[in-house]
Amino acid sequence: MNRRSFLEKTGLGAAGFASPAAGVAAKSSTRRARRQDPENEPTQYGIQHCAAEWSYTSGKAYSDPFNDVELDVIFTDPRGEEHRMPAFWAGGQTWKIRYSPLLAGNYQYRTVATDTSNPDLHGRAGVLQISEYDGDNSLLRHGPFRVAADHRHFEHHDETHFLWFGDTWWMGLCYRLPWPEGFQKLATDRVTKGFSVIQIVAGLYPDMPPFDPRGANEAGYPWEKGYTRINPHYFDMADLRIQELVERGLAPCIVGCWGYFMIFMGLKKIKQHWRNIVARWGAYPAFWCLAGEATMPYYLSKTKAEDSARQKAGWTEVARYVRSIDPYRHPITVHPSSTARDSVEDPSVLDFDMLQTGHGDRTSYPNTINKVTGERLRTPIMPVLVGEVCYEGILDENRQEVERFVYWACMLSGTAGHTYGADGIWQVNTVEHPYGPSPHGRSWGGPPWNVAMELPGSSQVALAKKLLERYEWWRLEPHPEWVQPHWSKQNYQLPYAAGIPGELRIVFVPPMWDPPKIIQLESDVAYHASFFDPRTAKISPIGTVQGNSQGMWQSPITPTFEQWVIVLESSPK
Repeated sequence: MNRRSFLEKTGLGAAGFASPAAGVAAKSSTRRARRQDPENEPTQYGIQHCAAEWSYTSGKAYSDPFNDVELDVIFTDPRGEEHRMPAFWAGGQTWKIRYSPLLAGNYQYRTVATDTSNPDLHGRAGVLQISEYDGDNSLLRHGPFRVAADHRHFEHHDETHFLWFGDTWWMGLCYRLPWPEGFQKLATDRVTKGFSVIQIVAGLYPDMPPFDPRGANEAGYPWEKGYTRINPHYFDMADLRIQELVERGLAPCIVGCWGYFMIFMGLKKIKQHWRNIVARWGAYPAFWCLAGEATMPYYLSKTKAEDSARQKAGWTEVARYVRSIDPYRHPITVHPSSTARDSVEDPSVLDFDMLQTGHGDRTSYPNTINKVTGERLRTPIMPVLVGEVCYEGILDENRQEVERFVYWACMLSGTAGHTYGADGIWQVNTVEHPYGPSPHGRSWGGPPWNVAMELPGSSQVALAKKLLERYEWWRLEPHPEWVQPHWSKQNYQLPYAAGIPGELRIVFVPPMWDPPKIIQLESDVAYHASFFDPRTAKISPIGTVQGNSQGMWQSPITPTFEQWVIVLESSPK
């Protein structure tokens, strides 16, 4: 059977996403027959690393099904290992399971419901047959994410290295980024440029009060007013967008909500919100960000200190809860006001450290570099990356040269990746409907999202990422001492260097009158040197170079009095 026929038979889409037709749609009498004979359960089909989906409908009517019943499915893989996956309430009396097997082969499964007296939901058993993935989607080919063995970077399940290059679409699940045309247009642009991660909030947004019309999608709000229960139809529309990202090879970094929703909703409802996220999107290659600005109180709060402490404790508990219900162990962080570590009571509940370091143009450089270098020294060791800094164009500054600087300075200081953002995209401005004021009364402004999409900084930092991908970037280590002069706490606008001893040196050079010296060169290694233009990616060869008796090489002047990158690659022997 060819792959197209297999997909048509199983009801799976081109990237392996289950269609509604793939679900269990049996009448009550048929369900009773299956209960009496589990072997008559229909065999489910799926593809390795792809989300297989089917549903269970209860003949017993619940007045409040979302709150009355929880359903899990326990899968036993071909090696005999068990994985417990939560199902999500899909509306009415129906629950859906979405599962992405790591291995090809036959899986046994059984359902476990909190209402053990309901045989439509509890005690169902069956077989899931999984075929090997043979497509070309890099996310699905390599499997879910995890922290690499060096605790500094990310990798896929098959140990393929993953370089985080993020874009920030905080409000990208709302109607103001039109589905499908607008969403797909922005995704196409980001794929073309080489982005690999999209930060996106699961409906409970920053910079607006709860149930603000600006935060709705085509099906309304993610929760009913009063936070009684979720609106499953909101998440159906969100599904289309999340699946689109994965189909395009963009990994979603799902931000559960903004931090102050811990106060608005309470811990119990926040846990329900995250259970729904894990159930719906845990089968996809994704990262979990528990909350945005996790400890920042609501803008108009009159008890800010108390709220911040309560939020910090709450998100620590939510981290443990999400870990307990997620069989894939998606990497977990929080988006902070400063550092993720300091946004929870116990940093060991996190898998990576995300930073927010300012929007002050060049005045943000010191805090950014101090945070990056400082967090890399803290324990437990974990990947460190900037999740928010200097959105392009925000505050009528932060232009492309700033975007280039913070990318290169952070990456050469040892981050696991970097996150870009543009004013106009994060809050989804449109020509007809500029976002307008936040609760504090001020408006961030910015161009429409489709204009912000084309700001030059996004293209230029993408060129930086593509240069790094030519090499074994995960082996790069910061070596500021390899260049003279180099950045220090007295002057952050001096060169940054990183590399692999004896193999590769990369030096980012801010505008300097006198070119830097490359020092501590190995006496027995000749390097091929070149200038890389961070605006255009043009490479200008310098030639073969070698250190003098002191291990020093004097760089020639840069082609222009602007930012440049010097690359030294060891010459073949």
